[in-house]
This record gives sequence, C-alpha cells and structure tokens, in this order.
Amino acid sequence: MPGVFRKISRVGSLTGGTKWYLSGDCLLAAKRVMYTVEYRRFYLHDLESIVVWPSRTWLWRAIIPSLLLAGFGGILWHFVNFTASAIACGAGLAWAALELALGPTAQSRICTSGATVDVPLVKRARRARKVLTKIDAAVRTVRGGVTEQPTAVGSSQPEKPSIQSSPESAPAVPPIGDLT
Repeated sequence: MPGVFRKISRVGSLTGGTKWYLSGDCLLAAKRVMYTVEYRRFYLHDLESIVVWPSRTWLWRAIIPSLLLAGFGGILWHFVNFTASAIACGAGLAWAALELALGPTAQSRICTSGATVDVPLVKRARRARKVLTKIDAAVRTVRGGVTEQPTAVGSSQPEKPSIQSSPESAPAVPPIGDLT
C-alpha cells in the first residue's frame, strides 16, 4: 500500500533527531528540532542516487574523550588516589573501545531530479547497506522494477553492438546498467 509508512532508520542528535520512513511511493524524513517537526519527502520515482560514506573525522570521537579522561585520571592519581584515577582511565578506555567497536560514523547525500541534499540517513556506516537495500527494493517496485539480479560489470559474454538502419528505430534513452 502506498499510504503505509514504516520506519527504516533513526539518527539522533542532542537537539532532536531524524527518523526515516519508507512508503510505497516516497521516502520521508521527519526531523525533530526541539518542539517542531520538519518533514521532507523524496518521491521514489525521482530518486537518482543515495550516497553514504564514512566520515573522515570519526576517529576523533574516540581519541579526544579518551585522552581527556586519561588526563583527568592522571590528575586524580596525583591529587586524590589511585582508585579514582583507575576509574577515570577505565572510563576513557571503555569509551575508545566502544567507539572503535561501533565503527565509523556516516555522512550521506540524496540526489533527486530536482535537488541534491546532504542529510543524515544513518548514524554509522555499517548500517547503511541494510537501509539502502530496503530503499533499492522500494525504488525497483515503483519503477516497474525488474526483479532479476544485475549482471556483473565484467561478464564473460561480450555485448554485441546492434546495427540499426534508421535513427527513428533507436531508443530515446539508453538503458542504465546497475553497478551495485
């Protein structure tokens, strides 16, 4: 049904967050900012591409708090006692381990036929494949999708050029191969 929305992703922040919903004909972003909600709708037949890449500065999320907690632990060791220092250094080590285990944060860009928008689609890059698979399946069904698996880029059978006798018999738009 085109009117049923199901949640596919959630990206939180300190001031709110963005929840992503998928319908039969559109992708909806509900961005909560304090007490208001801003909606942005992307129609599936207008989508050209969705690109998700790991953030370049994601390691700083692990390094800076860990170093600050370790420095605080050193100060506690000098002025208070070893137990307080061990707790602060352990918290810094746990913070770094958690960030490294969760993997890189992600940035994303959605290109439609009318605009290009940088929006957070997923929080971590490792979740992107799962969300993009759901969106890809919805786009294929909206566009009268071919349910066949795409062929490999370097297939063993070479394509034979078609010989056409007149320009009227040529297709208006060449087919686009799926490279995913």
